[in-house]
Amino acid sequence: QVQLVESGGGLVQPGGSLRLSCAASGSIFSIYAMGWYRQAPGKEREVVGTITSGGSTNYADSVKGRFTIARNSAKNMMYLQMNSLKPEDTGVYYCKGVLVGNVAYWGQGTQVTVSS
Repeated sequence: QVQLVESGGGLVQPGGSLRLSCAASGSIFSIYAMGWYRQAPGKEREVVGTITSGGSTNYADSVKGRFTIARNSAKNMMYLQMNSLKPEDTGVYYCKGVLVGNVAYWGQGTQVTVSS
């Protein structure tokens, strides 16, 4: 019912910035929360940050102050602005949407690599 597509990943140097985008389509009116998650090599997927339909955000301690989630309702888009990137930020970043029925939908992921 909901389709999510991430884009914007790539290779950046430590200290650099990237902005990830998540395009939502389908029954987006039923989404009450969205978030960004990431999975580093050899590790479990972890939450990066979340945003509610009202715009309230929450971030993992590891990214707080460096990452920012934003939304553009007119474009059905969610963004993750990543600044001061560190090698430990490397991983596949996923967009997540949660419906009113507490069913989660995931994008396909986009690779972020922070390396010299």
